[in-house]
Amino acid sequence: MAFIITTLTCQAQFEQGKYYVAGSLTGLNLSYSGAEKLSLGLEAKAGYLFEENWMLTAQATFQHSGDDNIANSAQVGLGFRYYIVQNGLYLGANAKLLHANHSYNDLMPGVEVGYAFFLNHHVTVEPALYYDQSFKSHSDYSKIGFKVGLGIYL
Repeated sequence: MAFIITTLTCQAQFEQGKYYVAGSLTGLNLSYSGAEKLSLGLEAKAGYLFEENWMLTAQATFQHSGDDNIANSAQVGLGFRYYIVQNGLYLGANAKLLHANHSYNDLMPGVEVGYAFFLNHHVTVEPALYYDQSFKSHSDYSKIGFKVGLGIYL
């Protein structure tokens, strides 16, 4: 009975017209790229469900790494999510513009797979695996990582 109630509750959150705000820690010392090795960042995201199960997102990220070339970087981007099943599993795709120290700029498309685990009717914990592809230097700046976020569906 609890599983059925949880499933029905989650389904209502992915309806057209809902808003979404979230914050997450990216990397958690678990992201890796050839140039940065390990890094940690903060991400803010907002979204709008324009169709049932389809969300348009905007995001801003600040990343800090020990690498001299891109020790601090900022990213802005747009993307979307598709909720595969009504229990919270989603696929996402995005494109981000990265600006870092020493005038380094890069366009980075990315993909992610995650899960929106509902704590109550509005608040979620969202672990996700992600991959960002660098157009400037694939081997040095493309990144695979793990992030955990806290989301609110309004």
